[in-house]
Amino acid sequence: MIPRYQTVLFVILLLASAAMSVLLWQLRERAHQRLLAGQDSAPTQAPQVAPTEQATLLVASDADSSLLTQVQSLPLPQDSGSRARVVLGKLLDLYAAPDASHPVPGGAASVAQVFLLPAPDAEPDPAGASARPSVDSKPGGSNGEKPRSEAVSPPAGPELAVVNLTGAFAASHPSGLETETLTVLSICGTLRANLPRVTEVRFLVDGQARATLAGHADLTRTYLAAEAVPAEGAHP
Repeated sequence: MIPRYQTVLFVILLLASAAMSVLLWQLRERAHQRLLAGQDSAPTQAPQVAPTEQATLLVASDADSSLLTQVQSLPLPQDSGSRARVVLGKLLDLYAAPDASHPVPGGAASVAQVFLLPAPDAEPDPAGASARPSVDSKPGGSNGEKPRSEAVSPPAGPELAVVNLTGAFAASHPSGLETETLTVLSICGTLRANLPRVTEVRFLVDGQARATLAGHADLTRTYLAAEAVPAEGAHP
């Protein structure tokens, strides 16, 4: 004969199991409803991607120390800084490929940021002053009317590109004056080919000034981008 206390304990465990089953079923239903609600609120359209455009890369070749023009189709955003980062990322991806003509590890992740600033040595555009609307100096104008305050965007001028490379890229870059110079000039030439307003290029590493890329190529100077765009197959 089963003792009374065991019978009571069995009934309590049975009721607890039943209660837990009901609770788990309710939690499952709530999770299912939340999942359905999330699916209903999800966007029905795929996210927009940047349109594909042709980009011109100045690819270095160690075989003859040249820069060769290569055209690639890339999804390029409208923002100039983002476009610069995409084209430079593709350039460094080519260098990181197994059959690269200028082997450099790192790839696109080696470009942390690209900043575009007004070139410090740029002269003001004479047409800029004439493009602004003339406003009478008197408070009421010549006819007693309020002068119109028309906002006129300043004319676009030459730009300085500041390329911020990662410390890992600089640390793993092959050392040597020729190979480092080819990397620097190919970056400058690629920027110039895709962003014609870029006239000067400076380099940072992890957001800081650095003396050289890997012991030789000078990173303290400002490079003139136009000088890094040689004729097809010419030596830089």
